Amino acid sequence: MTDGTNRAWTMAVRPEAEPSAETFAMTETAIPTAKHGEVLVRTLYMSLDPYMRGRMRVAKTYAASLQPGDVITGEVIAVVEQSESPIHKVGDTVRANIGWQEWAAIPAHEATPVNPDLGPVSTGVGILGMPGMTAFFGLNAVLMPKTGDTLVVSAASGAVGAIVGQLGKLQGCFVIGTAGSNEKCRYIVDELGFDAAINYKTQDISAELARLAPDGVNIFFDNVGGAVSDAVFENLTLHTRIAICGQISQYNDEETAQGPRNLMMLTRNRATVQGFLVYDYELDHDMAKARMSNWIKEGKLKYKEDVVDGFENAPEAFIGLLTGKNFGKLLVKVSEEIA
Repeated sequence: MTDGTNRAWTMAVRPEAEPSAETFAMTETAIPTAKHGEVLVRTLYMSLDPYMRGRMRVAKTYAASLQPGDVITGEVIAVVEQSESPIHKVGDTVRANIGWQEWAAIPAHEATPVNPDLGPVSTGVGILGMPGMTAFFGLNAVLMPKTGDTLVVSAASGAVGAIVGQLGKLQGCFVIGTAGSNEKCRYIVDELGFDAAINYKTQDISAELARLAPDGVNIFFDNVGGAVSDAVFENLTLHTRIAICGQISQYNDEETAQGPRNLMMLTRNRATVQGFLVYDYELDHDMAKARMSNWIKEGKLKYKEDVVDGFENAPEAFIGLLTGKNFGKLLVKVSEEIA
């Protein structure tokens, strides 16, 4: 059953700035066999996320850095092909953190069931997975929105930002998103229901925020950092709450991270800044998934998937992710559900 080859993408060399094709190397090994207490899984979809760039850096953070030769970190949706544990049976669909590879034998408890009744299995690493949970808890547990709040979301057409904005609208916020193209700006307003969008590549963010939110920004969900955050900080109101989710503008910078450069705005407005990780709220993920699944089925939440076909195309897709080429949650389709 396990005859064949397992392909994996590894970090060949540590990138000094933007990753390139030379950053990655494909390896081939024999497909493993599950031992007692393990399951053998076959990848259906790989999730590509900005945080993976952070793992390529030598930096003190909440997770260990990749070393040359390591398989690139990441979650997948997979199907169980062999089970030596009562926890899962052959044919079960699971989510697992096995990185960029086609097959893996892992302890059964490290494979999390994916409930197909909640939505298509691909959403298990999207709106009903880590990005969705990040949006739900970053907004509700960190920012604690109130009806009438002005919410600004950076990288608003991305996997996390698009959900944050929609959840904000459900809770009565006036929602402004920043995105990197007119097409993305139209999408978040016309399709997702944001109140306004700012193209950070062609518009003056600070001036637009002053026009759109003359009374200031109440809550800010930051996925970007750098100049975008600086512009938002110029438009805070009293007691603004700021959630730091990501800093994608900094991920290719191997030097000292930039900004924020105007912290005096926080003092002036008595603002609160809080970083968070989605795993801080893991015990409540099932509750959040059930609520969000219902909103999807009711048409109150929409999502967009950018699916790249073919395991061999993962590096190119990831490089594009870091420059905003994707539109929606970026996935690589590795294989069909039925082998």
